[in-house]
Order: sequence, then C-alpha cells, then structure tokens
Amino acid sequence: MDGLWNPAADSALRNEVFGFTNYTLLAVLGLLVMIFIVRLLTMRFAPTVLGTIIRSEAIKGKTVQDSDKALGTAVGVGLAYVLIGIMIDDMDRIGSPVLMPELAANFLPGILQFVVAIAVVVWAFRLVNIVHDVVMLFDTDDQLDGTEKTLISALQSVLRFTIIFVGAVFVADSMGFDLTSLIAGLGISGLALALAAKDSISNFFGAITVLLDRPFKVGDWIIVGAAEGEVIEINLRTTLIRTSADTIITMPNANLVNTPVENVGKRRWRRWQTQLHLDINADGGAVDTFCQRVLKAIEDHPKTLKEEASFCQVSMISATSLDVDLNLYWDVSGGVEERQERAKLIIQIKNIAEDIGIEFYDGRVRQQR
Repeated sequence: MDGLWNPAADSALRNEVFGFTNYTLLAVLGLLVMIFIVRLLTMRFAPTVLGTIIRSEAIKGKTVQDSDKALGTAVGVGLAYVLIGIMIDDMDRIGSPVLMPELAANFLPGILQFVVAIAVVVWAFRLVNIVHDVVMLFDTDDQLDGTEKTLISALQSVLRFTIIFVGAVFVADSMGFDLTSLIAGLGISGLALALAAKDSISNFFGAITVLLDRPFKVGDWIIVGAAEGEVIEINLRTTLIRTSADTIITMPNANLVNTPVENVGKRRWRRWQTQLHLDINADGGAVDTFCQRVLKAIEDHPKTLKEEASFCQVSMISATSLDVDLNLYWDVSGGVEERQERAKLIIQIKNIAEDIGIEFYDGRVRQQR
C-alpha cells in the first residue's frame, strides 16, 4: 500500500484555491455529479418501485410520474446535504484534506437544505391531488356527490396550508432564522388573525362539522329556522339553499351548527295532502264510486305505503263544488321521485273521473255559464 501512495499527488490535492483545497473542490464537483445521477435514477426507477406497491394508475401517476423531477431533486440534493455535512465535520480532524472558507462551510448546507425544502414542498403540493383518487377507491358507486366533493376540497385546502407552513419553517431554518422567535411571532400573528377572522373560521369548522356528521346532503329538503328549501351546494363558508319560490338562501355554516336543522329529506315516508274540487252537479253515487276507486288506486300504487291513514273522502260542500280530501304516504327515495310518482297518480285520478263521468269544478267555466 505504501508503494501506491504518491506524496506529490497528496500535496497537490492539499493545495488551496480561494480557501478550498483541491480535494474539497473535487469532492464538491463529485457531489454535483452525484446529484445529477441520483436525480435521473430516481426519476427512472421510482415509478417502477412504487408501481409494485400502488395499484391505482391514477394515484401512481400523480405520486411519481407527474412529479418525478421534484422527487428526484429532493432525493439527490438530500443525499448531497448529508455528505456535505460529513465533509464539514471532518474539517476539524487533524490532517484532514477537507478545507473550505468558513463562509462556505456555513452557507453551503443551508443552500442545499433550502433546495431540498422547496423540492419536497413542490412534490407534496402535487401529492395533495391524490386525495380525490383515494376517496374514489372507497366510494361504492364510483360517483362523488356534492358533499363528498366539498369534503375533498376542504381536506386539500387544509393539506396545502399545512405543507406551506411546514415548508416555510424549513426554508426559514435553512436561511439561518431563529425558529424559536419565528414560531413565537407566527403564534402571535396567528392569534391576531384568528380574532380578526373568527366568523370565517367558525364557518369553516361549521362546514367540516356538516361534512363529517352529514345531517344533510346535497338534494335534501331542510328547514333551518325561518329558512326552508333544497340544499344545492355545500361550500367551505356557506351552504346554498333553494326555496320553493326558486330563490337562493346563502346560509353561513356556523348557523347550521348552532341551529336545529330539520331534514325533510330523511323522512321514512313523504306525506301528500291535497283537495279535489268536484262539480256540484255530480251524482252522489258517482262521487262515492270515484272516492273508492281513487283509494284503491292509492293502495295498489307501488310507491305508496299501505297505511290506514290514507283516505279519499268528501270533506265539504258549497254552492259550487264538492270538496274531496286526499291523504297518502309516498315510499320514495327523494323529491324528484316523489314528483314523478305524484304526476302519474294525478293522471290516473283524472282518468278515473272521466271514466265515471265526473267533472272537476272550475270557477271560470261556472261564471261563463
């Protein structure tokens, strides 16, 4: 081994250029080459390795293929950060060939840490997009409703905020800031911001409560205080309700948490009450037959509950009409299906009246006569 040692070569490596030994410059150059090679290898083999673990093509694509450059940079520069730290620690050893100016020794690790932090933040930011695909894996009908979309949006917003906050802390640390003072300052600023935006924060957590507890979903008919209507959209700050008059109520989510919500959409059945106005000249026997046939139609209908409370009977008489009260209970999944079945039954009632020869009362026709 002694025969292979060349004192002249060792002396040349220890020569200094701008405070760096040639050995140190070669090591730094080697680190730069290593970063490039490791980055390429990561971009080449990471999809293959993770492909054996992740079965979903959508998740695999967003995890690696769409962000392979950021991932490769983070791995390559991260490894260089570890090795440069070892080199700087070796400077204190007597006889070490590693030598660099104190300024470089102080700032070089910080620069590498800064690059790693930025690369990890970029990769993590793109990784947030897999939340949608993860939820789709566990969704039974392979179709997201409005509530699930809002929950995904809220979760992605929280993750992005967390990534930015943690990334900012690491970037600040790489730039030499005092983290204790920085975090304390952020805590005070955060408290002031929370006090200034307490209503928005209450609405945000109200949205999270609504999305997790699911007291209602998009499409349900709800009653909140004096407001009543169909839920058409659940956002992070407000919930939109369409009333029966086709107007839109913008309800702060905090109100939905602090106010009792009556969900008509979760009824086990839907009651329908209406009144039919028959012509006063209709034969009494025909009216009785009409009521019996309508009640039979209700009982035979596939979407009605066979309740004893269902009825069709004369309730009032006036100088111009016979009033027949109709009461039944729908066994349907929602408002759309109820409207469809109601329309079918109304046409069936009309056909029964025509078959018996009964006319419905119309005040306009009566006045013309």
